[in-house]
Amino acid sequence: MRHLDWLAATLDLLAAQPVCGYAAGDAPATEPTALAALALTAHGRANDAEPAIAHLINSQAADGSVGIRASEATPGWPTAWAVLAWHATNTASRHEERIARAVLWQLTAQGKPLEQSSEFGHNTEIVGWSWAENTHSWVEPTALHVAALKAAGQSWHPRVREGVRMLIDRQLPGGGLNYGNTYVLGQLLRSHVQPTGATLVALAGENDASGRLSRSVAWLRREAGPRTTPTSLAWAILGLKAQHSELPGAGERLAAAHDWVLARDKSPYKLALLALAAKGWPT
Repeated sequence: MRHLDWLAATLDLLAAQPVCGYAAGDAPATEPTALAALALTAHGRANDAEPAIAHLINSQAADGSVGIRASEATPGWPTAWAVLAWHATNTASRHEERIARAVLWQLTAQGKPLEQSSEFGHNTEIVGWSWAENTHSWVEPTALHVAALKAAGQSWHPRVREGVRMLIDRQLPGGGLNYGNTYVLGQLLRSHVQPTGATLVALAGENDASGRLSRSVAWLRREAGPRTTPTSLAWAILGLKAQHSELPGAGERLAAAHDWVLARDKSPYKLALLALAAKGWPT
């Protein structure tokens, strides 16, 4: 009952203001608005998500990309979120043209490969996606674009296949990922919960003969503990569900995270992510 109470209250809050920012009262931004639309749609409230869908439509540039917010048209990494929201809605057929333009932009965008160096443990020549134009490929933007392109029916496009290869390559020997480095100057870096969860979402349905993927699932189940932040907790639950695994006590932990957010910053971004995690990544 506790689980249902916080979730119903959160969905009502998102329905009242689906066009939202990262913090309460902030200017609307693409990522939290798309997350609100995804959460509402996942829980059967697609009509309540329509203002968010319309906002994302109005935010799309002529080249198909969607920027961070109205005042920040670049960089275009949030385009992946818009594609996910448009594809998940019950009216997805109405958005085929704009999804196609966004997908074309995604397939054209890419991170900057670097010449392989002994200073870095990962393969710097594999091309994924970057946060900003003309910079190196990193884990979270690559995971988001791979997930969105898969949703849009592009699973076997060479760019997606290379993105998958990059995400497998960036996993650390003991499991998990961070922002995108493994070794730097001979030093093994630490894994983090959020990028690991996002990667497991993107790699849903993939086979990994190297065993790195299964090690990352085990690492995430072990490391997502009581002190994990709400956003990282949500991504951990989403990633594990995408890999047909579960985080023990997930329902109770989501309810506690909801209370934590309400007591501190009332962030609609965090609340939407928690509500989506309660349902699972949209397929």
